[in-house]
Amino acid sequence: MWSSNIVQLGIKELRGLLRDPVMLVLIVFSFTISVYTASTSAPETLNRATIAIVDEDHSPLSTRITTAFYLPYFMTPELISIPEMDRRMDNGLDTFALDIPPNFQRDLLAGRSPAVQLNVDATRMSQALSGGGYVQQMVSSEISEFLLRYRTSAAPPVELTLRARFNPELNKGRFTALTHIIDSITMLSIILAGSALIREREHGTIEHLLVMPVTPLEIMISKIWSMGLVVVLASTFSLLVVAQGLLHVPLHGSFMLFLWGAVLQIFATASLGIFLATVAGSMPKFGLLLILVLLPLQILSGGTTPRESMPAAIQIVMLAAPNTHFIILAQAVLVRGAGLDVVWPQLLMLFLIGAGLFAFSLRRFRAFLR
Repeated sequence: MWSSNIVQLGIKELRGLLRDPVMLVLIVFSFTISVYTASTSAPETLNRATIAIVDEDHSPLSTRITTAFYLPYFMTPELISIPEMDRRMDNGLDTFALDIPPNFQRDLLAGRSPAVQLNVDATRMSQALSGGGYVQQMVSSEISEFLLRYRTSAAPPVELTLRARFNPELNKGRFTALTHIIDSITMLSIILAGSALIREREHGTIEHLLVMPVTPLEIMISKIWSMGLVVVLASTFSLLVVAQGLLHVPLHGSFMLFLWGAVLQIFATASLGIFLATVAGSMPKFGLLLILVLLPLQILSGGTTPRESMPAAIQIVMLAAPNTHFIILAQAVLVRGAGLDVVWPQLLMLFLIGAGLFAFSLRRFRAFLR
């Protein structure tokens, strides 16, 4: 009866999920459209940045500088006047505004060091961070070639040979797609398990379970395996069809080893979702708690920023989070092709953390039913 109860209760949860269109849309969106857009929208280099130029010199050198900006890095420069510069940037029309002062060419030929003003709209972070260096390099190159009267490239004294492993093209989209799938596994396992419990309470079916010959352990396990099955199937589809098929992200390691890690991660985070649901009691409160828990899990676990760049105290504290070990495992297996001999510590930690969260959530769940 114990296993039969768990199977039947899990099937009931799956039927309840099928009758929840909002959750179904969230699952489909998180593992398809969200992964694809996050990967394809990550800029590799400066791309089609808008730039305006105030040419107060009108000399051959200023003309050369104006024509140095071209696609795909920059849009065709807009020639504007000084009063227009601030107004256009305030309106968000230009990311960069370059002001070439009067007598610029004459001062250079006379051996002086005239200043060129570059205004940058720093609200456009992806372009502002790298665009300033691009503009400075292009202006300096044109000035040097003009003064030397020929194009030259200085040979570096040391030749540096670069070998990029695991991602030879340095394609950020590959890393972004895998990171987004990992984050979606964590997010959906918490949301689905927690919402399954809250749905029982809001629909009044929790009282039906209390009078049935089932134990809190059976109820909790049924919610975890049913919602975990949905997340495993959705993440498998996302990795094989969206990431590997549409985005051409190579998966180097054992896919089954990654799935074992994903199952342990879902076991831990689904238990956490049930605990949050027992604390919240309603869907609005559950959403607020989810924000407080999910954001630190995703931001501080090493998926967005390497753990080595974080303070030592944060690194130590986040070792108690399952996300930290799952991200290490997923990146090692899917990106670097690591085997069980490399990632067994992460599998062990995921199991121990999941067992601890399950025992703690079960105790809270029993008190919640009472």
